[in-house]
Amino acid sequence: QVQLVESGGGLVQAGGSLRLSCAASGSDFRLNTMGWYRQAPGKQRELVARITRSSFTTYADSVKGRFTISRDNAKNTVYLQMNALKPEDTAVYYCNALVGIGILAEYWGQGTQVTVSS
Repeated sequence: QVQLVESGGGLVQAGGSLRLSCAASGSDFRLNTMGWYRQAPGKQRELVARITRSSFTTYADSVKGRFTISRDNAKNTVYLQMNALKPEDTAVYYCNALVGIGILAEYWGQGTQVTVSS
């Protein structure tokens, strides 16, 4: 079993920055691809960014050039640096991870609220 715990969310003014962290804990696990998703009220959950174990990254078009995903495999942690934040970025941000070698299991964090004011 793996637990994902997000941190770093909060209130920020438009144009500001936040850095989200997601730490994985448990026993006998290997983290593969990890990602950040977000969901606003009444909206579907959407992919924000993903990163493979070798640090190959993918971003949603809406955040390219503003957000950066990274990871520290030794610490089992993934980060999301968010710059030039817009009110449209307001959502609950969720950490996601694929765990395993042969058979993969998917895990989700509880989410952290990001609110961007105008």
